Amino acid sequence: MSYTIKQVSEKTGLTIYTLRYYDKEGLLPLVERTESGIRKFSDNDIDWLGLICCLKNSGMSIEHIKEFMHLCLQGEDTVETRKEILLNQKAYILEQMIQLENSLGTINYKIDHYKEIGIFHIDKNNKGAAYAYHPH
Repeated sequence: MSYTIKQVSEKTGLTIYTLRYYDKEGLLPLVERTESGIRKFSDNDIDWLGLICCLKNSGMSIEHIKEFMHLCLQGEDTVETRKEILLNQKAYILEQMIQLENSLGTINYKIDHYKEIGIFHIDKNNKGAAYAYHPH
């Protein structure tokens, strides 16, 4: 079965512009085209888009995703290299999660603190104080 770019956009939630960009960047090398140049996406292409989005959402650059996708096309000879890339990305994600948990802890502390003492806002009139206390 093949899909138009509009159908793939609706199915994946990616914009048509993003799909064209990914194709232009070489992230979708298996996408076929009609004689008039219209893209024909397959279920396999949609699966690749899922992987691309996963890697991008995890913080991997488009350039590194492109390298990873090209390794995929080379077959089993690159399995260990791809596995290493994914292990490195996993470590990066875990580090980001720790940083986000720390940030969330700080934000939760500040929210609780504000609940206890009242509402703060930036006082533009008093340049000596960054915040002014205004209980409500």
